[in-house]
Amino acid sequence: MSKYNKFNLPKAVAAVSAAMMTASTLAFAQAAQAQEEAMLEEVVVTGIRASLANALEEKRESTNLIEVIQSEDIGKLPDQNLAEVLENVPGVQITRTGGVGTGVQIRGTNANRTEINGVSTVGSGGGRSGIDFEDVSASIISAVEVTKASEAKTIEGSVGGTINLRTIRPLELKEMLGSVRIQGENSSLATDSTFTPRFSGTFGNNWETGVGDMGVVISASYSEQDVSNFRPRVDRDNLVASDSGYASAQSFDFLPIQFLNQQVESFEYETTNLVGSFEWALNDDLKIFADAILNDQAMQEESYRVQASGVSSMRQTSIPDQFETVDFGTLPGENGSQDLGSIQAALVGTIGIDLAHDDDDPNLRISSDTDSRDTDSKLFRLGTEWAAGRFSGKLEVARTESTTINPRINTTLNFINPNAPLDAGGSNDNAVPFSYDLRDGLAFGLAYGTANAPTVEDMYNPYNYVLRDYQVADDVAENSEDAFRADVTFDLDVAGITTIDFGYRYSKAKSKNDDSRNNVGLRTMDESPRGSMFSEILTEGPDNFGDGDGRDLFVADFLMVDSEQVASNYDYVMQTLIDATNEHQSQTGADKPLSEPTSSSSAFFDISEETNALYAQMNFEYGILRGNAGVRYIESEVNSTGISTVNGEDVLTSNTGSYDFFLPRINLVANVTEDIIIRAGYGTDIRRPDFTDLSTSASFSTSPNPPVTIGNPELRPEEVDSFDLTFEYYFAPSAVVSVGYFNKKRSDLHRAQQEDPAATPEGYRDTTAPCEGGGVYNPIADWNVFVPDGQQGVGICVPRETTINDAGETTQEGFEFAFQYDLGEFEDSLGWASGFGVLANYTIQEFSGGETVNDATSRASDVFEATTGATDVTFKQALLDLSENAYNITGYYEKYGLSARVRYTWREAYRSEDFGSTSSYPWGFPVVQDDRGQLNASVSYDVTDNLSFSVEGVNLTESKVEQYCVNGGSLLCYQGLTDRRVTVGASYQF
Repeated sequence: MSKYNKFNLPKAVAAVSAAMMTASTLAFAQAAQAQEEAMLEEVVVTGIRASLANALEEKRESTNLIEVIQSEDIGKLPDQNLAEVLENVPGVQITRTGGVGTGVQIRGTNANRTEINGVSTVGSGGGRSGIDFEDVSASIISAVEVTKASEAKTIEGSVGGTINLRTIRPLELKEMLGSVRIQGENSSLATDSTFTPRFSGTFGNNWETGVGDMGVVISASYSEQDVSNFRPRVDRDNLVASDSGYASAQSFDFLPIQFLNQQVESFEYETTNLVGSFEWALNDDLKIFADAILNDQAMQEESYRVQASGVSSMRQTSIPDQFETVDFGTLPGENGSQDLGSIQAALVGTIGIDLAHDDDDPNLRISSDTDSRDTDSKLFRLGTEWAAGRFSGKLEVARTESTTINPRINTTLNFINPNAPLDAGGSNDNAVPFSYDLRDGLAFGLAYGTANAPTVEDMYNPYNYVLRDYQVADDVAENSEDAFRADVTFDLDVAGITTIDFGYRYSKAKSKNDDSRNNVGLRTMDESPRGSMFSEILTEGPDNFGDGDGRDLFVADFLMVDSEQVASNYDYVMQTLIDATNEHQSQTGADKPLSEPTSSSSAFFDISEETNALYAQMNFEYGILRGNAGVRYIESEVNSTGISTVNGEDVLTSNTGSYDFFLPRINLVANVTEDIIIRAGYGTDIRRPDFTDLSTSASFSTSPNPPVTIGNPELRPEEVDSFDLTFEYYFAPSAVVSVGYFNKKRSDLHRAQQEDPAATPEGYRDTTAPCEGGGVYNPIADWNVFVPDGQQGVGICVPRETTINDAGETTQEGFEFAFQYDLGEFEDSLGWASGFGVLANYTIQEFSGGETVNDATSRASDVFEATTGATDVTFKQALLDLSENAYNITGYYEKYGLSARVRYTWREAYRSEDFGSTSSYPWGFPVVQDDRGQLNASVSYDVTDNLSFSVEGVNLTESKVEQYCVNGGSLLCYQGLTDRRVTVGASYQF
């Protein structure tokens, strides 16, 4: 391949060639320059069909297995979101947050790397995958490359694949380019705006000068986005046995209502991206390049939760009106398959007020969640490409950095029902009745009109609310990587060996976390100020929860702390709550003040990692065979600093560790015929532990439900051996049908393991350290329902979560099928119909092996003992976010200035730990997210050669998410009611 791309976008710009990203192809470019430059005049890229053809040609010519998506036009990838762009690739599936693509799984795993122009990136947290996809606008990216089979020169650290985001290269331009695009997006569930704006623009040119060729490209984008996702949740993980003696007991065992939650995830994104690239070719043997990429994203969360708490206390008296049969199915466990039996479960009913049984349950809580994120990331690259005789190469220095601030004021208000008595023990909650109907979804609401029920007017009276929880934070995470690399190619051309590549890379990665927090739980009326004392920061909650699926039963009338005020005037909201609490407690004599966030020593860590890497790679071509073989050697040293508590004092502690690996890699390509290619690849790679998993830091919540996550400094890197075999048949121009097999054997797999605290048959936990029965002591969590009724206090044993190395070997294997075809070659005979084309891919994969298991929670164990008699139910961990079957089919039409695309994506059920507001595994196991498909479409029309208009739709059918506890299809416990997003826009090129 030439060092100058042979493909160019309409009116000026080329999609970046993969050759620009690797030293081997850059060296080969020196030898093939004249031939390739002649081809530059022969191929002109236009629209969907040409971008697909060019990407396919790039894949065909590569010596290892890659997938490429090129932009159809300047700044126009197939989707607005980079994760959703990658969903077009065979073997790639994505996960979404609030309906927006945020996670990418390649061949079933999240353990991947992201680069920009071949440079490693860092993310907003302590992970290893790189920059968050929602932080980068697709409008500044000209191509996306996914490497599935690594070469020796490929930077280590990926299990599924390496994603390289490529920007426009200045010296590849054939003429000056200029482009602007204006768009507006509407979300069907957002309440703040009708359309949010997006702007992007690109300018580039190059010049012949007396000191060589110079080129510059500048791209910029600004976008706002509102997304919402409604997530109702119902817990039914308790037991009313037929012989319990409860007033609610039936002739059969059943699952009562344990908890009800009406959650809305609402996010407002504001993203600014700026890219600048400079290239200077002094002569044919020397080029200097520099890139600067600046990204800034402010993500403002305006979520809320309406919770029916204390419901579990009513299981002894509340009798459901209808039941359903829940079949738990079979579950793979430590000792083989376990048939978990079936049981009846509450389906329809009213949980009324029974003052004789409990004077403060069930109760109503409203939480405002404002976990916002402001991430400022930068990437700088400076280097040179050179040639001298039979040697050529590249020298490059790069720095990538990210600073993330997480400000938040999360609050929970208790509603004090004026039509029910206050709790006799002084607690700051009292009884509110609820109705539930789970037949067509997880629906519940206030039981207006029943005994002691509040009125709508009561729900909007600030005096009827008190502050329960105050959680403020101003956390800071800083990540960076400095790197130097030297790559050299020797042109050998002896006995089929074309070139020898060798090189060295040094990198130093850092991750620092400093949490500033103040979490206070107020549990008595004496401690909690009334809402009338801070009414200026209260607002009516949204009443559109029924818009998600048309339901009539939901909580529509309530007050909450105004999340918009938190975003716009953080200090004012915080001080208002502090002042109200101080004034109230000065009147009652209570002493539990609020304060500003202060640094949390238990959550601090500062980790650095230095790596030296060497590689050597032989590239060969002989007859129908071509490929490469080599080895990469890495040596890393990790230094970790944290704060430990010794004899009641904080002590700075440091740990040092090191490791090294040899990573052999080989790729072989056989051009069996002119149209048939067979590829084979084998390679070894590693996956380093996330920085957060290495840290011994911990953060505590005032709630006793979420686990405390504690790092594991002894965690070892995973090691993965990968084998690929692919058959590709290019049966027509711009057409292919391919079948690929992959097999990945992983050792020391990183696994999350949760240990639950011991509990009595009544569900009560230990309230003293050191939690001998399991879990970990949380000194600020309230006792809640985990102690006998009427007792209050803080400090209790909670679940403990850590990451361990799986002692067993695991295997991921599967097949990828892909098909691409268009009718463009039949233009003379089909006319207008020749504009149609289709792309499709299907992935089937499975995961096996490993020894790590999850244990059922104490309440779940009681249920399983009732259904089967089993007392030690376990779950042999599956790989999270892996769907065994998935497909993607796209139909498109392009002709006469009209460009249209329709894509349907489907993935089978998979295990997930994204289940809303709680981080504890329900029933002790990850949930099963059910099968789901999504329909996206786009249409654009070129009014002139320069001006075009477009309309795009995401999730047109508003496909909902359903999550089941224990097993797929067994017990529905979470739902996601997602939004439809429509974008309209115009673009102009000059």
